[in-house]
Amino acid sequence: MNMATMGEERLNRGLIALIVIVATIGGFMFGYDSGVINGTQDGLKAAFGLGEVGLGIAVAALLPGCAVGAFMAGRLADTMGRRNVMMLSALVFIISALIAGAAPSSIVFILSRVAAGLAVGAASVLAPVYISEVTPAAIRGRLATLQQIMIISGLTGAFLVNYWLASTAGHSTAIFWMGYPAWRWMFWAQVIPAGIYLLTLFLIPDSPRFLVMRGKYAEAEDVLGRILGRGVAKQKTDEIRASLAQDQHRPRLSDLLDKNTGKVRKIVWAGIGLAVFQQFVGINIVFYYGSVLWQSVGFSENDSLLINILSGTLSILACIIAVFTVDKVGRKPLLLIGSAGMTVTLAVVAAMFSTGSLVNGSLQLSDSNGTIALIAANLYVIFFNASWGPVMWVMLGEMFPNQIRGSGLAVSGFAQWAANFAISVSFPALASGVGLPITYGFYAAAAFISFFFVRSMVHETRGRELEDMKG
Repeated sequence: MNMATMGEERLNRGLIALIVIVATIGGFMFGYDSGVINGTQDGLKAAFGLGEVGLGIAVAALLPGCAVGAFMAGRLADTMGRRNVMMLSALVFIISALIAGAAPSSIVFILSRVAAGLAVGAASVLAPVYISEVTPAAIRGRLATLQQIMIISGLTGAFLVNYWLASTAGHSTAIFWMGYPAWRWMFWAQVIPAGIYLLTLFLIPDSPRFLVMRGKYAEAEDVLGRILGRGVAKQKTDEIRASLAQDQHRPRLSDLLDKNTGKVRKIVWAGIGLAVFQQFVGINIVFYYGSVLWQSVGFSENDSLLINILSGTLSILACIIAVFTVDKVGRKPLLLIGSAGMTVTLAVVAAMFSTGSLVNGSLQLSDSNGTIALIAANLYVIFFNASWGPVMWVMLGEMFPNQIRGSGLAVSGFAQWAANFAISVSFPALASGVGLPITYGFYAAAAFISFFFVRSMVHETRGRELEDMKG
């Protein structure tokens, strides 16, 4: 039976709303923990005597942890359960925030950020898959898309809290509550949303797909009955059991290999490709280096910060567009539109940067070309966040068959964060080495290639039951 055809009056909308709200707090924490480091650099330098290299390591320490956390969470989700792993990540969020704020040395701080990365990586992959596994197919896409809005909201929340703490104290290194400098409170402030995340996870059920996977059929039927209605719960439970029965064993990493050829399944390469291309188009350069980038092409510091706020606002508005279109237009068309739009806008940015001249080591653009670059860059942000930003996470949460969903997420999530790390770390060297025009030309080329990748490798999942996914 297709959940999309069931009478909507059977749906427990209150429980579905609670599930989505709680699960996407993980997305908020993903964004918050990624953004909290902004505004603490002066404090880190002063407290630990860090130079630029040491600071770079401290800032980047989160990303390797994210890659490992995404992989571990995908695998643990098949043994511990989706909800239990989210609880574990919430606990790690709390502990790592407390240690980061109290760190007596740079080594302790870096280790705390690696631990925070484990939680961020886990939250990044588990929220979309959990939402996909407990919500009806007809509205699954729009609900999973809310994850991207919460990620951006978390980034914005971190910026606002850091700004308030620094301005109230007078500076990020100024002494604040209880004799500690404000920058330490920036990390400790994470405990509040992380604590809310942990406590609210007790209010929602585990995934019925996981429960069936572990042989807990009565519990799975009860959860499905609470969400969809008692009349269809048993039939849906039987469908999930049937989708898993052909493998005759609990999920394992080797399931990612085709039984006949021994090679990695095509669906796994599709997931890895989606994850990598989402980062290779350079979106995190906007988030991580936005103000530095715009200052390098002639904008003042204040103007650059305002541009960042504008980019964040446009990101949220574009994600709202995706919420209302992903279950109507479909996943694949949105990805193709996004690839085409990003190719053009990134190419325009690269072309405008190529017209600049170096003044005291910084690239300077004419007023007209600077304006064109700014417009193109923000259009790029819109295209990304109306397509690849949220849709990639939707696809990873639903595209894999039940038997390999956890393992598929593990390798795809690892690839996503590894690509994030590669792009983020390489940008300063590329920008100063080959220059911004060639750097942005690379991102444009990645967007161009992604169009053909989606067209040939990605299959539409709109409206399809998770039990119908083929791999």
